[in-house]
Amino acid sequence: MQSYTVLIVLSLYTGFLLIRYGLPSFYDKLPHDRGREFTISAEAAKGKPTGSGVVWVTAFVLLSFIFVPLDWEKSAILILIWLMMMTGFLDDASKTSWGEYRKAVLDLLLSVAASVVVAIYLKGSSGDGKIYFWLPFIADKIAVAPWLFIIISTIVLWTSVNTTNCTDGVDGLSSTLVLVALITLGSVFYFILGHKDIAAYLLVPHISDGAAWAVMTFCLSGVLMGYLWHNAYPSHVLMGDAGSRALGFFIGIGVMVSGNPFLILATSSVIFINGGMGLVKVALKRFLHISFFPNVRFPLHDHMRKNHDWSPTQVLLKFMMIQILVTLAILGVIFKIR
Repeated sequence: MQSYTVLIVLSLYTGFLLIRYGLPSFYDKLPHDRGREFTISAEAAKGKPTGSGVVWVTAFVLLSFIFVPLDWEKSAILILIWLMMMTGFLDDASKTSWGEYRKAVLDLLLSVAASVVVAIYLKGSSGDGKIYFWLPFIADKIAVAPWLFIIISTIVLWTSVNTTNCTDGVDGLSSTLVLVALITLGSVFYFILGHKDIAAYLLVPHISDGAAWAVMTFCLSGVLMGYLWHNAYPSHVLMGDAGSRALGFFIGIGVMVSGNPFLILATSSVIFINGGMGLVKVALKRFLHISFFPNVRFPLHDHMRKNHDWSPTQVLLKFMMIQILVTLAILGVIFKIR
């Protein structure tokens, strides 16, 4: 139990097996999907158990307390992730959907709280009490004022939460893209940032407990794979806002802990384009009365299904392949062109 590799394997497999075999027993206790307005095949999801994130995110938090070497900052982050999940679950369980503004404000408050915790963590682990970014094309790390870090981090977290939520609309799509993001983050924490010699070779800051963050990341990957087993097309259960918001929240936190906000492009480019462009389109139309891509339906997966006759499986596989290609390219740029 002193080996991080052993902890990664145990947390991942325990999470997968626990959710793979345990999740179906909660189907009759979960709320049922109300259907989403203006989405393709909304009727196919309507009536299915939803909000299953309350089960596997809770399992992830409990397993993290068992397998992850924790300090108070990581413990606080786990509690905030659980609270983010609960805001989504309460919406899933409500007879009428919560308003957009209420959810946006809750996301903002939790994002600010997590950003403050991460800022304190980075200050305490830097050695000189400062927060640093390491950026593409620049060999030296750059000191960042705490208030600026909190602003940037809050934007990244809030955006990650809402774009991940918007991507949840095709069986297996959001969870598969997030799984790619988690494996990317976990590998970066364990093999690069958490490895003193490799970090020095690549001219990036070394995170002394990067392996602990890797254990947490792969633990979430395990429970997510257990959920994906049941959510693969045609799905038997949906994650709901309880799952998608917690997943987006974790990705944003992991990116900010890494010290490079541009890493979000390696983890979530397709998620940002698929879900984020719809948020931009609605905001421009609602507040500035500007039509943005009027002939393109967002989320983009709806456009590909309606306008190009892609099946759910085609959407999932093609979006996943695009994300993997983008991930490899951006990681190459971030770590080698410095």
